[in-house]
Amino acid sequence: MQPASATPEPAPAVGREATTTGGRIAGVVTCVPADVRRNADFFATFGEDSVADVVKMIGVQSRRQAAADVTTRDLCRLAAQRLLAGLEWAPESIDALIFVSQTPDFRLPATACALQADLGIGTSCIAFDVNLGCSAYPYALWLGMSMLQTGAARRVLLAVGDTVSKIVDPNDRATALLFGDAGTATALELDAEARPAHFVLGSDGKGATNLIVPTGGFRDHGASGDPRLDGRSTDSLYMDGGEIFNFTLRAVPPLVARTKALGEADGKAHDFFLFHQANQFMLKHLVKKAKLPPEQAPLNIEEFGNTSSASIPLLMTTRLRDALASSRQRLGLFGFGVGYSWASASLDVGPLRVVENIEA
Repeated sequence: MQPASATPEPAPAVGREATTTGGRIAGVVTCVPADVRRNADFFATFGEDSVADVVKMIGVQSRRQAAADVTTRDLCRLAAQRLLAGLEWAPESIDALIFVSQTPDFRLPATACALQADLGIGTSCIAFDVNLGCSAYPYALWLGMSMLQTGAARRVLLAVGDTVSKIVDPNDRATALLFGDAGTATALELDAEARPAHFVLGSDGKGATNLIVPTGGFRDHGASGDPRLDGRSTDSLYMDGGEIFNFTLRAVPPLVARTKALGEADGKAHDFFLFHQANQFMLKHLVKKAKLPPEQAPLNIEEFGNTSSASIPLLMTTRLRDALASSRQRLGLFGFGVGYSWASASLDVGPLRVVENIEA
């Protein structure tokens, strides 16, 4: 117990705040594999009762799984092709392409460079990768909007997605039942009339080993002596669910409160709050703790599972498609998890010419 005379530690900062101007989302397309894996598909491995116990917490009824020869790059390419066609944007009009994922094609070269060639984008295009997962989409929006604001680009294509099914241990029910695959493409462009976008960005690397693929890079955490890895495949995803849950309940409610304050400073309330689809039980608890109306915080984890970096745009194209196609909506977006890393965005979106979910 802490002595009565001790000075309590100050509350940690929510994160670095930033505001961008002059850019807007022009369209969003997401792409999921056609292969649907339902809970019954796991009965043979884990048993029906064991599956039911996990599903009671995570809320996933089905998830999409990419074929062995389909990568995140492929899903993002299909989404981007549909997006550019729908917007009638010539590939050579894209000034920058940012690929954000933790399941790239290779350690090197950057997947963004390969995508640039796939899409027929000109060689003057800025192209690079960012290694982020759960917090990826707000970070990607901040990067893209910043490039527009500085004049580095007039049109930016964000390719954000993951195929986590390729790195889970099929015998680990905590991850095999939870994750699904998806790729996304978001088009950003200059717009002098666009309202400011507000961002809050933060990280705490002390939690890095709580959601990790221990081997496969250039440091072997599998040989670190971490007892949690005993008897596990160290080239597959390891998740300490309890620690992730505790981190989320600490970090996300103040992130929501600060983001709401920044986004509603002009007197207009948010229309929807879109959370990274991490775990249904946890999400419902967060919404309640943040005192948000449940109808303003849609979920789709039951249909697609946890799609990591793709989960927020996938919410936009599935649960908010009609709203975003027809009118302007003020959105609060919240990503949090692996890293630990967290990020939020508050911005106006819509009406969008293209907002669609397709199957590979």
